[in-house]
Amino acid sequence: MVISTSRGGSAFLLAQLGAHAATRFGERVAELDLTLPQTGLLRAVATEPGRSQQALAGRLGMPASRLVALVDGLAERGLLERRRNPDDRRLHALHLTATGEEMYGRIAEAARAHENDLLEGLDDAERGVLQSLLGRIAERQGMTPGVHPGYKRA
Repeated sequence: MVISTSRGGSAFLLAQLGAHAATRFGERVAELDLTLPQTGLLRAVATEPGRSQQALAGRLGMPASRLVALVDGLAERGLLERRRNPDDRRLHALHLTATGEEMYGRIAEAARAHENDLLEGLDDAERGVLQSLLGRIAERQGMTPGVHPGYKRA
């Protein structure tokens, strides 16, 4: 195995690109007046509507108190709403509002543009191989699919 000294090893390149990608995506969502944690929460609710706040905090690996603050902020903006869980009235189920669904569409557009800009030097086949390889690495590292590990530090 040869490790290039001019560019660093694969782990360094992954860290370098990850930091760059997160910064650039953060800039894109800031144009929507969102932070990265807010964007991730909207995505989590959009992909699994009706999940309780407790279950969502567990999935994201973040303290429930931090999640409540994020939910409160997005609810105040009219993007999320809490509904009583019909099976357990002590729990609140989270759902996107109509405004939240529209915002999620804008986030999805920003994410597609971000991915295209980031991977512009790769053709479709190369993009598929890269995604497959990165997915295997993430799985072997025990990462939760679709959840950024930054929530654990929130």
